[in-house]
Amino acid sequence: MSSQRPLLVICRGEDESLLRDAVRRMIDSLVGAEDRSLVVTEFDGDDYELAAVVDAAQTPAFLTPFRVVVCRNLHRFKADELDPLHRYLKDPLEETSLVLLWSSGRMPKALADGLKAAGAVGVDAAPPSGKGREPWIAAAVAAAELVIDLPGRRAIAEALADDMARLSGLLATLVASFGPGARLGFDDVAPYLGESGSVPPWDLTDAIDGGDPTIALDKLHRMLRAGNRHPLQVMVTIQIHIERMLRLHGSDASDEREAAAVLGLKGSTFPARKALTRAKALGGPKIARAIELVAQADVDLRGASAWPGEQVLEVLVVRLALLGRTRRTDAVY
Repeated sequence: MSSQRPLLVICRGEDESLLRDAVRRMIDSLVGAEDRSLVVTEFDGDDYELAAVVDAAQTPAFLTPFRVVVCRNLHRFKADELDPLHRYLKDPLEETSLVLLWSSGRMPKALADGLKAAGAVGVDAAPPSGKGREPWIAAAVAAAELVIDLPGRRAIAEALADDMARLSGLLATLVASFGPGARLGFDDVAPYLGESGSVPPWDLTDAIDGGDPTIALDKLHRMLRAGNRHPLQVMVTIQIHIERMLRLHGSDASDEREAAAVLGLKGSTFPARKALTRAKALGGPKIARAIELVAQADVDLRGASAWPGEQVLEVLVVRLALLGRTRRTDAVY
């Protein structure tokens, strides 16, 4: 067996579709040119025993140079039922690549430590956010044997947004329509994108801060419709965003670290930096007005107004987006 072939692989991801695609690609890379039917043994469902998985992994390869054993739904086992796997991790068979799938809940620390000590290769099926999203899409496009130019890939990223589970189906449709190896651009891809997917909460607050009501409304509609979020859930996002500015405006925070301490944020200080920058840009009077708008909308959502929840949020989002533009808008909004 090649020393480059991993003996242990742990694949993780909450989205079943993305996890399935990631595992398929991993199995394909492990099998290579060998006969899959002879190389791969899979355990799936809720009725297999973990001991059977370990027995298969410990069985030497027959008629093939190596074996690939796939254990799906590993998360269904309790911590005290993982002993057979713990023993195997201490002495894995050189002829076997054992692929484990964990798709739900927190992995027991003992198992995570055991996999790390054994040198397991980790596969995270969750799509990256921010700048990491574009190369991730590009890799998926290449794996689908397509060539899509930058405008086309950006259109895909914008349309799918927080719903990247649709990507594999979209690429399969493009391959079926244009054939493997096709070179596609924006005009080729656009008709296949369908309804825009949901967006993460910070896309909405960034659009509000950007002062463009049209973009902000688009993000709002995608959160409510494609994201199936309740209006009150979206309201919480907006409330937290505005309240952070209020807290920072009344503080002595001068940089993002001090701002993060004021807000009680752990880890990345980037959200604190954005809130501090925006608080300084708006100033006290406009932050106070934003608080008034959010408070009134919250009351309206809870029954004070006969307007539908989506309409209440639309008015709020437009007013907040316009609030930071110029002083001429203050009297109106």
